Amino acid sequence: MRRTHAILTVVTAGAVAAGAFVTLSPAANAATTLGSAASAKGRYFGTAAAAYKFSDSVYTRILDSEFTMVTPENEMKWDATEPSQNSFNYASADTIVARAKANGQRVRGHALAWHSQQPSWAQNLSGTALRNAMVNHITNVATHYKGQLYAWDVVNEAFSDNGDGSRRNSNLQQTGNDWIEVAFRTARAADPNVKLCYNDYNTDGVNAKSTAVYNMVKDFLARGVPIGCVGFQSHINSASPLPSDYQANLQRFADLGVEVQITELDIAGSGTAQANSYANVVKACLGVSKCAGITVWGIRDSDSWRSGDTPLLFDNSGDPKAAYNAVISAFGSAPSSPSASVSVSPSASSSAPDPGGAGCTATFSNNAWTGGFVTTVTVKAGASALSGWKVALTLPSGAAITNSWSASASGSSGAVTFSNVNYNGGVAAGGSTSFGFQGTGSAPSGTATCTAS
Repeated sequence: MRRTHAILTVVTAGAVAAGAFVTLSPAANAATTLGSAASAKGRYFGTAAAAYKFSDSVYTRILDSEFTMVTPENEMKWDATEPSQNSFNYASADTIVARAKANGQRVRGHALAWHSQQPSWAQNLSGTALRNAMVNHITNVATHYKGQLYAWDVVNEAFSDNGDGSRRNSNLQQTGNDWIEVAFRTARAADPNVKLCYNDYNTDGVNAKSTAVYNMVKDFLARGVPIGCVGFQSHINSASPLPSDYQANLQRFADLGVEVQITELDIAGSGTAQANSYANVVKACLGVSKCAGITVWGIRDSDSWRSGDTPLLFDNSGDPKAAYNAVISAFGSAPSSPSASVSVSPSASSSAPDPGGAGCTATFSNNAWTGGFVTTVTVKAGASALSGWKVALTLPSGAAITNSWSASASGSSGAVTFSNVNYNGGVAAGGSTSFGFQGTGSAPSGTATCTAS
């Protein structure tokens, strides 16, 4: 994702500080990988991939060898594929598809219609003009990839997080409540065989949001709207832990007759706790016959849109973590690639410097692509708890913020300031919280300044 999500990410200092050290054995071999372990159980195991990282040999080694499904991270989104109206650019996405084909991997398309990462020209449209532009976009992109993909995330994140099961009040929603149905019918007309998915976050357990999605899918199936799968992003952290009814929620969707897919899995933390959570996700998928597979959102922790949370299966150096072996074992295979033995011990470092006293610090990481970026900022409290905070940083010339989450932004270019929102102003002493923003142009560099308020 880049991934932009309005989820609350809170990581305790202890969780950030803990790390997994992997001891490589010279006897290790490549007999078992994430993909092969999943395939033995009739599932796929995939990852999000970014074309601009293909020059990184460690990245591509893991990408090519470990996964059986690939999702372009940003390259198939509206701003990437149609930067100017009715002028399409598939170069980066085609690079990912071609590499996957060469490696015998399948591809999930992501995403045809979404309120975020729209090109500026689409953001300036509304009503019938925007609806027609959406239909034209879906038709062209889905036609270009006709017969090449396993599935499409046709519509992404269309429901709100306000707890009442309502639709998100986006510019697409304002074109009429039938926009999701129109998007699915348009995608089906362009490609008669690809699986068509609805994809969302904070729907992992039975709650108002997941129930609203469930009711939409049930209605679509009853009326012949061509939906064949539902994606569960499963961004897991201490504020949004893996729910106890995770498998039951997957099952109720499967009982409708649609395929369920875990599409953007990442789990904050490290060591045994993280490994156990990953194993439990695998076990839940194996427990639902219509769970087709799992995709993690990135390869190494440093590739993640939540890099400060160390949420993936490989560390920054590309070495497998304890969670990697837990996944292999949960699929019923012996861990043998790329490590044969694992020892876990505390790490001395964390994702952010210790503020030392009262106040706070802010660090950030970027996920950038040509013409755009997503920045994730981690705010860490010092020796005293925070009741509120502000973070200031400066964007490069020509860069502009188009969207932010878990913070209120003051300004959209140059010097900008972010303030906490109502649910994440309070941070325990030594604890941390995160927010993020999306923008066009070059990603920020340098430092950010945090002020307790």
